[in-house]
Amino acid sequence: METSPSSPGSAQILSVTIDARLSERVPGYVLGLIAVPDIDVVRESAEVGARLTAAEDALHAAGLSKADVSALPAIAAWRDAYRTVDVNPNKFPCAAESVLRRVAKGDRLPRINALVDLCNAVSLDSRLPVASCDVGDIQGELEVRLAYGTEVFAPLGAPDATEIPDPGEVVYADGQGRAHSRRWNWRQGDVIKTDVGRRRLLLTVESAHEGGRAVVDEALERLVVALTGLGAEPGRPLVLDRTAPTGDLFAAASAATVR
Repeated sequence: METSPSSPGSAQILSVTIDARLSERVPGYVLGLIAVPDIDVVRESAEVGARLTAAEDALHAAGLSKADVSALPAIAAWRDAYRTVDVNPNKFPCAAESVLRRVAKGDRLPRINALVDLCNAVSLDSRLPVASCDVGDIQGELEVRLAYGTEVFAPLGAPDATEIPDPGEVVYADGQGRAHSRRWNWRQGDVIKTDVGRRRLLLTVESAHEGGRAVVDEALERLVVALTGLGAEPGRPLVLDRTAPTGDLFAAASAATVR
């Protein structure tokens, strides 16, 4: 059976780039990526569920206050990075700070599906933003860059209530003029949300603090092991930064190239 360029299992290459203007403003930014060409996303996984519960339990036991969370080195660096791109981190905390705050005050995260739950577990453990993105509808290129102010963003759960990002805010943008995030990783868009069923996914791990590359590498390794346990064949992790700002994924299940 033939597959369209955007369907699971397709071999179409996706080029991911960090814009030079962003790297100039946040030179320590590191973006880790894992291509998952074809995976059947299930609602629940006992192993992933146990992993997320353990991560929540560990954070509960740590007894961190809201101020303690903000002071964690990885989170403090993200707060500085947000300020550098003119975003108030108190009003718009990065994705990792949001989940850490919620769990630190004693709550548990909602269980969405095995992939989203896995990303949340790794985010809690690593203190980094970790996301699963369905890229089945994205062709050619994806860029992390400063918004032009002309992109269209479809909010999660309300895709018809489109928004226009502010000029200069950081977005994940494709070649069709669509933004798939608001304020860097504060909010994910509806187009790339991960739902159950067969999916073509791109997993992201981001850091902005000194020494973050090592933490990103460790998180990527844990994700690869977990993805394999879920029956996927993830590609080799790819890490981008200001010295290697562009890379291609989905060329093959086991390869990624950097340029």
